[in-house]
Amino acid sequence: MKIRIPPLKIQGIKSKLVCSIKNAMEWDNQGIYFEPFMGSGVVGFNIAPKRAIFSDNNPHIINFYRAIQKGFINKESVREYLKQEGATLEKEGLEHYLKVRERFNQTACSFDFLFLNRSCFNGLMRFNLKGGFNVPYCKKDTRFTQSYITKIVNQINWVSNLIKNNDYEFRICDFTYILKQAQYGDFIYCDPPYIDRHCDYFNTWNETKEKELYEILSSTKARFILSTWHSNQYRENKYITTLWSGFYNDIIEHFYHLGASENNRNAMKEALIKNYIVDMNLMQSNPTKQKSLFG
Repeated sequence: MKIRIPPLKIQGIKSKLVCSIKNAMEWDNQGIYFEPFMGSGVVGFNIAPKRAIFSDNNPHIINFYRAIQKGFINKESVREYLKQEGATLEKEGLEHYLKVRERFNQTACSFDFLFLNRSCFNGLMRFNLKGGFNVPYCKKDTRFTQSYITKIVNQINWVSNLIKNNDYEFRICDFTYILKQAQYGDFIYCDPPYIDRHCDYFNTWNETKEKELYEILSSTKARFILSTWHSNQYRENKYITTLWSGFYNDIIEHFYHLGASENNRNAMKEALIKNYIVDMNLMQSNPTKQKSLFG
């Protein structure tokens, strides 16, 4: 399976896990696909469900994809915008980056959001307490080369066609609201901020929110996969063996190369937590638990 990358570059993007997540899904694509922590949307866009509700509490992410859905952001408009802003960036460097950042924090323009996302330091998406984007410059004045612009344009065009050919909604809301709408026959993919990993999020993520997510997923009639960190060479995620211990999980090892801290560039074991079994041998050996989850 060829994995395609969406236009927004976000720390912790799950491009390396898409195949594992798709292989772990057991769903007939007849219900609604829910992704309440949309982020880049790389998992949902590569799965390409017929019906989907993508949501996030970061309004800039959702408004960006709404702008694509409405046709305001398209391959022609993005190419022209990035050519113009990229040329100015090449001349003025940091001064222009700061100018666009200030403009974005005043207007929340989705075009400026894309520009900042692709020219900020390390692809971080961080906001201050007032909601202002505050990531520093990547210090690469020639960021928007012709080939780089074409790459982004192609990503926009791919997502635009997906949205046109399927029934997708993009909502600004908290996970606690949207997940309660999922029904039997739907599928949920959750990629919450990694607890105890010092990850940036539009709002804070803590043990209270982790437990709220657990309570909702424990009672949902839909099938779900939740991805979270399992362990690295320094420590383990205690919530795997406590809070989430009643569910099935697959462990996958890979490397993250995105993030400001070198401590986050080590080998990482990921856990895909599920409320169902894919392996038929395991299912036959534990029919009671399977029945309790979906009976």
